[in-house]
Amino acid sequence: MEEPVQGKDPWLQQWLPLISARAGGLPILELGCGAGRDSAVLAGQGHAIVGLDISSEAIARARQRVPSARFFVQDLRAPFPVPGPFGVAIASLSLHYFAWEETVRLAELIHASLRPGGALLCRLNSTNDVHYGATGHPRIAENYYLVDGQHKRFFDRAAVEQLFSRGWTMLGLEEKTVHRYEHPKMLWEVSLERS
Repeated sequence: MEEPVQGKDPWLQQWLPLISARAGGLPILELGCGAGRDSAVLAGQGHAIVGLDISSEAIARARQRVPSARFFVQDLRAPFPVPGPFGVAIASLSLHYFAWEETVRLAELIHASLRPGGALLCRLNSTNDVHYGATGHPRIAENYYLVDGQHKRFFDRAAVEQLFSRGWTMLGLEEKTVHRYEHPKMLWEVSLERS
């Protein structure tokens, strides 16, 4: 996927009050932290960050950007290197690479890592995301495609609700168009509370 355009898509700004309220002094778990753009925003608010990403190059950039954070190179489906509990988990466009059963298991892993009342903020590819793979690619399964050699899942409202149907209270669910990359991107922005 294209590298985000710096200064665009400041999505976390609106969530900072919720993040501060739910963090409860505990670290924030950032899944798919990439080069640390969101990590820097969170660290700038005084939060401790534990960031995970499969790309060693991205983690190297994140470590330079946010030296105070703890970053780990790993697949998100592996056991988290820091057991938690966490007050908040962030997963911006990082939960869409996996088969459905693995995605469900990852949501359960996130749930187990949060304190009761902790929050998950995530963004998921929308089935309307035509510029970034929701159409015209080899189908692996329902709304799951091989896009330029990479597995990518796309979500409709029903799939988002199904993914978070057990153990979560939905605080917000909105389909949005963001201008993070060269072309507009459609995604779901989801806020949840661990029940």
